[in-house]
Amino acid sequence: MSYIQGDGEIDEDFTHRIGVGWRLASGVLCDKKVPSILKGKFYRAVVRSSMLYRAECCPVKNSHIQKMKVAEMRMLRWMCGHTRIDNIRNEDIWEKVGVASVDDKMHEARLRWFGHARRRSLDAPVKRCELLALGGTRIGRGRPKKYWGEVIRQDMTRLQISEDMALDRKV
Repeated sequence: MSYIQGDGEIDEDFTHRIGVGWRLASGVLCDKKVPSILKGKFYRAVVRSSMLYRAECCPVKNSHIQKMKVAEMRMLRWMCGHTRIDNIRNEDIWEKVGVASVDDKMHEARLRWFGHARRRSLDAPVKRCELLALGGTRIGRGRPKKYWGEVIRQDMTRLQISEDMALDRKV
């Protein structure tokens, strides 16, 4: 289920996804008898995938990414039995558990979806998720809403890849 607000924003959807991740994490990840590597596998397979559900086709803002990063680090520290007071770097936590940053995974998922959308035939039906990516009209003052295409262009610039590379699945 997606939570899209009346003004077209997706803030509540990201908050809901983070809550789902916490509910899934509360069982296995707090058990001290389970090794960190196994907890990391569970986190990657179940928790992160539920938190990133449909994030590849939404025009995410920096505030959404920041919320996901904070939630991820809190979960990973909790899994390892550490707190922020312990002054352990994020990179060390990621290495101990064997996961990559949620930010990197969001970029990867968006670019994978972009490649999928570019490779599909023109007569293929448009899915609801793709309609969300198209954005809406500008309402009120200020900066226009961020569109999915703009987020994809930023991801491609960050990773120094071109749109043509999306057509090659192996790349």
